[in-house]
Amino acid sequence: MTTSASPREPTPTDRLLAALGGLLSGFVSLAVAELVVAAARPEASPVAAVGGAAIDLAPVGLKNWAIRSFGENDKIVLQTGILTVLAVLAALVGVLALRHRLAGAAAVLAFGVVGAVAAVNRPDSDSFTDALPSLIGAVAGAALLYALIGRLLAPRPGTSPDRAASADRRGFLLVAASTAVAATVAGALGRALGGTRSRDAVTSRDTLRLPRPASAAPAVPAGAQLRVPGISPFVTPNKDFYRVDTALIVPKVDADGWRLRINGLGVTGEPMLSLDDLFRREVVERDITLACVSNEVGGPYVGNARWLGVRLADLLREFGVKAPSEGGPADQIVARSADGMTIGTPVEAVLDGRDALLAFGMNGAPLPFEHGFPVRMVVPGLYGYVSACKWIVDIELTTFDAYDAYWVPRGWAARAPVKTQARIDTPRSFARPEAGTVPVAGVAWAPHRGVRRVEVRIDDGHWQEAELGAEDSRDTWRQWVYRWQAEPGRHTLTVRATDGTGQVQTERRAGTVPDGATGWHSVVVNVV
Repeated sequence: MTTSASPREPTPTDRLLAALGGLLSGFVSLAVAELVVAAARPEASPVAAVGGAAIDLAPVGLKNWAIRSFGENDKIVLQTGILTVLAVLAALVGVLALRHRLAGAAAVLAFGVVGAVAAVNRPDSDSFTDALPSLIGAVAGAALLYALIGRLLAPRPGTSPDRAASADRRGFLLVAASTAVAATVAGALGRALGGTRSRDAVTSRDTLRLPRPASAAPAVPAGAQLRVPGISPFVTPNKDFYRVDTALIVPKVDADGWRLRINGLGVTGEPMLSLDDLFRREVVERDITLACVSNEVGGPYVGNARWLGVRLADLLREFGVKAPSEGGPADQIVARSADGMTIGTPVEAVLDGRDALLAFGMNGAPLPFEHGFPVRMVVPGLYGYVSACKWIVDIELTTFDAYDAYWVPRGWAARAPVKTQARIDTPRSFARPEAGTVPVAGVAWAPHRGVRRVEVRIDDGHWQEAELGAEDSRDTWRQWVYRWQAEPGRHTLTVRATDGTGQVQTERRAGTVPDGATGWHSVVVNVV
């Protein structure tokens, strides 16, 4: 008479293999999701969706800490952190499945539901198909884990426990290895298929020929760039221009299919414009300095570039928009990005005569993808989070009372002109310059007001006026230098600026929230 064997008791080796099975199930889930993403869109990827949700839900203080600590690598750190947490949880789920196979499989499915919910709740999501990558990937991972654990613990009638365990583990490892290979191929295939859309966008940028400006920017004055080693260049190269946004995956928008919708209060009709439509209008070129509201005193998130585009004011007036001071019904422009970001800008600021642009060129080239290709907003004098919408696809005229753009419910001010700031670029903190003439130099900015004066103080001495580089325009930063007769010892160097209206930069120290940091920038050096 034959009797069926009962499942054996898990050993430490079984637990290790189960953890491996959990990791493999997670890998398969992501690989299958990557394959499905190719039929959906990159932003529907589980890691991208969960990462985007984490960014949206993170407290302001945590976001600022991440930017300060990791700079432009903050998104890489977030994605790495998500994958690390998923790996740990997947291993734990694998061990759980040794005792409760169904519970382990259900846990994998639960992760898929989390990813699906995050995907469909992204601001740029308009379809349930965004949930499919997470859900289908989770089903594949759950089925694999259930099968692997069953293989690991399956009894072998008529064999000794040791031989049965050995056979089970060999079978487990065989299935695991073949599945890992298949999942790797699936993930690679998904990335290859998904890359087609990106390649089309890259091709559209590579073949784009920018129009010549009808109104070219004046040549940068010869004295705007001071010959001081270590000072920031007057024009920031595209590769060095700061990037602060919430996009875990940089949108790759095909210029040929790009359209801009203009709608809302006071708009005549509902125009839909292509890039060629913009090219046929008056194209202007301007030097404009942009600053991020997340920039701490003395921080790096400010840059100056030559932008090419069309005046946003001309475009809005063409379709009937009036400023509130002229009786217009809208006081806010809500710009929407291809990734769902919303940026709220005062209508009055755009229509007051400043060179607010819909830009498609940056420093003589089409916009880099990281900086908003094919079209973005650039508004002098306003922090980026209330003006500089990248990958723009929609402009709605509304009111501040009727709508809060993305950052406002998260603790940031609805209106945010750039604060007057000066920064010491050289010498750096804790530098050890030699006694004698030491150039203390940097940049100062007060976009749309201009910089009238920069002063430097050594320790607690009197303020000394620095030499200013030539002014390009009131919308750009200015370089400055103070030639210090340095004596040996430890010294504190402090800088402050005065804007074009005569307002002196405040000493009062404040953080970035809710509308930009204030205070004087200082560095400590040891003269030898």
